[in-house]
Amino acid sequence: MSAVAGGDERLLRTPGWRKLLRRPELGSIVGAIAVFVFFALVADSFLKPASLATMLYAASTIGIMAVPVALLMIGGDFDLSAGVMVTTSALVSTMFSFQLTANTWVGVGVSLVVTLAIGFFNGYLRQRTKLPSFIITLGTFLMLTGLNLGLTKAISGGVSTKSISDMEGFDSAHALFASTLTIGGVDFKVTILWWFGLVALGTWILLRTRAGNWIFAVGGDDDAARAVGVPVTKTRIGLYLGVAFGAWISGQHLLFSFDQVQSGEGVGNEFIYIVAAVIGGCLITGGYGSAIGSAVGALIFGMTSKGIVYAEWNADWFKFFLGAMLLLATLLNAWVRKRAEATS
Repeated sequence: MSAVAGGDERLLRTPGWRKLLRRPELGSIVGAIAVFVFFALVADSFLKPASLATMLYAASTIGIMAVPVALLMIGGDFDLSAGVMVTTSALVSTMFSFQLTANTWVGVGVSLVVTLAIGFFNGYLRQRTKLPSFIITLGTFLMLTGLNLGLTKAISGGVSTKSISDMEGFDSAHALFASTLTIGGVDFKVTILWWFGLVALGTWILLRTRAGNWIFAVGGDDDAARAVGVPVTKTRIGLYLGVAFGAWISGQHLLFSFDQVQSGEGVGNEFIYIVAAVIGGCLITGGYGSAIGSAVGALIFGMTSKGIVYAEWNADWFKFFLGAMLLLATLLNAWVRKRAEATS
């Protein structure tokens, strides 16, 4: 039937290939395949099951944060405090447990409250002042960096925290945040499950809920979104809380994996999270992207960081490859988007 419902184009079926072109993660998937094939050819040990498990672990440590960071970027904002917030989460957890001689779960709970409070502060101040998220979160980044170092030195007498491995509750917390699962003789870190779960949750929110529509609307235009009834303030604060929740999970993994925390860790990681989201198809300007794309971006990071090691190259080249991938992925995503718009 050439004319569907009186010629209404909205009722015409879109071919599958056009739908595929419109997916924001398409470019990153092509890039991930290229990176995988490249290192499979140049590194003999790249395809070993243990190596693949290690790559997934490296990807998960970035991916846990890349998912909420991607949602925030789709909403039109950045969070430059995300990296040090992970360290803050770990420091609060271990210092509360150690200083109060309490069950480690007390520290974990207090850490969750404190980390969410930081996220709320970022979101509330962003909406209240209308200042760019870059300025707000840069200020938070600097404050947290100073607090992490200053309070750790004042309380612990050094730049690292005391061991809590012998405290009650440590083993159960370790099992939740830092345990290893053996499947088919290959060891997989539990962070991979956290990562997959967050990707599934983020995808469901974006594609199946009203909140997902709000996120895209806020990222497109604040005023237009508000005009059609979108709760802009609640949506934006919720996105910052999501980043804080991811930081809490990552912080607890950091703590219960190594037992101690260095107060200077995390600086610079916020850019890696943003890079993973951008490689995955998120626009710097907001309003476009996906949780799955951020996962693919994190996977590219994991494959590159470990592939260079397996290829026995100088690890100093890693940042060069990461920067090159960022530029190539951005160009590829822009080309894919133009093709999608041209065929729509």
